[in-house]
Amino acid sequence: MTAPKCLYLLLLLTLFSAVYGQSDVKKKSIKSKNTSKVEKYTSYLFVYFIGDEKKTGKDGEEIRFALSKDGYHFKALNNNQPILDSKKNSLSGGVRDPHILRAEDGKTFYMVATDMVSAMGWDSNRGMVLMKSTNLIDWQSTAIHVPTVFPEFSAVLRVWAPQTIYDDKTKKYMVYWSMKTGNEPDKIYYAYANKDFTGFETHPKQLFFSPTNNACIDAEIIKFKDKYHLFFKTEDQKPGIKKAVSTSLTEGYQLESDQYLQQTTDPVEGAGVFKLNNSDEWILMYDVYTKGRYQFTISNNLSDFKAIDNEVIMDFHPRHGTVMPITDREAKALFAKWKSKEDKTPIVNKE
Repeated sequence: MTAPKCLYLLLLLTLFSAVYGQSDVKKKSIKSKNTSKVEKYTSYLFVYFIGDEKKTGKDGEEIRFALSKDGYHFKALNNNQPILDSKKNSLSGGVRDPHILRAEDGKTFYMVATDMVSAMGWDSNRGMVLMKSTNLIDWQSTAIHVPTVFPEFSAVLRVWAPQTIYDDKTKKYMVYWSMKTGNEPDKIYYAYANKDFTGFETHPKQLFFSPTNNACIDAEIIKFKDKYHLFFKTEDQKPGIKKAVSTSLTEGYQLESDQYLQQTTDPVEGAGVFKLNNSDEWILMYDVYTKGRYQFTISNNLSDFKAIDNEVIMDFHPRHGTVMPITDREAKALFAKWKSKEDKTPIVNKE
């Protein structure tokens, strides 16, 4: 680790000033449909797990939280220990690949994750976990066993990396994930969640059709300039991240190009995309899983990305997760709940 990075980490642990609420920079705001109060996005919540049970121990496949003020410097909450007990909210005893979404009302949050313990085998899991919260601290959860809920998928071997997006046409929340059945490759499916986010009200349909019929996993959909951008990991000539685009959320996705989007020659997975607050720039991050690190890249068009490795600092080693903008109030509540005893402030500004 370089000297500047060591200094940054030292600042993460020793600064005593109250960072939240002190920036004069104008920030993107949100407005709840049920209140006239406007709150601004000032920070970021990183939701992640840390690794396979064989490598990280029995709590590796559990959900953890980290905070950032700028989207570049992240500090783990709860001393990088789990904030949810996977043994209580999953069928397998472990969860992976968490994805979090703020609902349209501005105050409800949906989180989904793979219900899986990797030590049982990569073809061992058959479901996912749906979670709901109104404060990011207390969560209700429902474990979904796909073959039980959908008998037509009784032969499914694995259910991986679910994510959620709001469909502004149907006014419903759509969950999408990859499934492998028999000798078929992994394919990306979708279904609409019920009103309570405790199950599904539609049956899974295939969302993306690979032109090469290769396996496709770890999908991430971003609506940008009236189009839906579907990032995914493909297993074609060489595994990597590609993107398909459509004017419809549920159909018509076509590869934008044959270009791989990762800015490394190392194997990657778990693409996650988030927009920087008060900026036109987007971050594409992914799990460089053979090296135990993440890579962040930046773009203003979701097509051309530049690596920013030297600008990103974390005091933890995440695996496949997602980042969501949050408000000052939400960041303070999370920090108060899960800060470590020695922590005085969770992050510093990127300046």
